[in-house]
Amino acid sequence: MVNLSFSQKITTWFLSHQRDLPWRHTTDSYFIWLSEIILQQTRVVQGLPYYLKFTENYPTVFDLAAAPEQEVMRLWQGLGYYSRARNLHQTAKYIVDNLNGQFPDNYKNLLKLKGIGPYTAAAVASFAFNEPVAVVDGNVFRVLARVFGIKTDIASNEGKKQFTELANKLLDKNRPAAFNQAIMEFGAVQCQPISPDCLLCPLQNDCIARLTGQVAALPVKEKKVKVRERFFDYLVFKFQNKIALRQRTERDIWQQLFDFQLIESTKNLIESLDDLQLNINPKTVIITAPTQVFSHVLTHQRIKAQFWQIDLEHETDLPTGLQFYSESEFDDLPKPVLITNYWKTVIS
Repeated sequence: MVNLSFSQKITTWFLSHQRDLPWRHTTDSYFIWLSEIILQQTRVVQGLPYYLKFTENYPTVFDLAAAPEQEVMRLWQGLGYYSRARNLHQTAKYIVDNLNGQFPDNYKNLLKLKGIGPYTAAAVASFAFNEPVAVVDGNVFRVLARVFGIKTDIASNEGKKQFTELANKLLDKNRPAAFNQAIMEFGAVQCQPISPDCLLCPLQNDCIARLTGQVAALPVKEKKVKVRERFFDYLVFKFQNKIALRQRTERDIWQQLFDFQLIESTKNLIESLDDLQLNINPKTVIITAPTQVFSHVLTHQRIKAQFWQIDLEHETDLPTGLQFYSESEFDDLPKPVLITNYWKTVIS
């Protein structure tokens, strides 16, 4: 029966195929927590450089808690889902201020921390404290759905409950950390979403999806993501070598990051100067035709943007809500990747 051999086969496979990743060489809850937050919604190849940057700049939770939020956001720049960075910083402060710098040593109390859900709590609890609680992420959903032929929607509450119960049933209670890392790695490396390596899979004779020709159909995820189209015209005000920016404080994408004055349209980008809505004496500005159109894709949004450079004759002509920064200050501010990509075209 696959139930009896599953744990052993997965962990045996892991010993020979695991990737050499820095957070696998420690049981320090701070480093494990940091890696798990960074890897939420992020592939290892993208997240690893950020993990190395954060551990170099903030080798302890005390260092992270003491850092200015703007500095933390700047280090996070390009990784996306910026609420993770804000929660990371706030949680570090909470642990230092209220828990003497010590992470909770169990799943139940880890769940109480900001930015930590069931998966992250299980990962930290098992990897750092060897608590026998199963992790269930996208990789685990995929492996279990295929091996056991489960067709329950993984986005449904019923599916989440069913897969969590099965994962905990299969969990090697004596080696929870090894099992959890093994099943996640197996999904990431062997049982991939597209073109899994079924030929060399140690579970090929037990996998219901393979035996019934349903590998491509599992796991089932019926919830569709509605994608929103957005059109951004950015007004890049400059005076001599200074650039005007504003901090995004509204509850929207890129909160707390810096960008330029923005005009958002519902259907198309602006085509004419008359539509720029400038409350400035036209005799005191020089407006450069917009740049190429930049496309930026987020999980639930597709953004098209263009940038109008507006050179001011007088520094005082700057519209309210904006502030001038030198180029070196501009480089140090946390910005959306869209803004950075535009800036690279300007200085190249």
